[in-house]
Amino acid sequence: MDVTQIARQLIDLYQTPFGGKAAGRFRISMKLLQQCVGRKRLFSDEIEKISREIYQQGYILIDMETYFVLLSQSIFRNYRRVTEQTLKASVSIPRDAKPEDAPTDEQ
Repeated sequence: MDVTQIARQLIDLYQTPFGGKAAGRFRISMKLLQQCVGRKRLFSDEIEKISREIYQQGYILIDMETYFVLLSQSIFRNYRRVTEQTLKASVSIPRDAKPEDAPTDEQ
């Protein structure tokens, strides 16, 4: 498996017109990604290698379990940034709370 070649193929798809758009983000099924790689199964370490190579080239591959999404890193530049003041105003954490008392995603 040539990770660089697979990453290049996915990035080329990003820049190819299809689905009514000239270029841009897309999703690809696990099955089609397996076909690109030439394997019946893809293991997490292989997906991680592909993802890292794509990241090095300015894109992000997101594993959504049954499909993958490819995005440009540049789309995140214009996202709103949370400041400390905003966080304090919107999250209620008691003053005497210890780090282990902080709310988690599980709560």
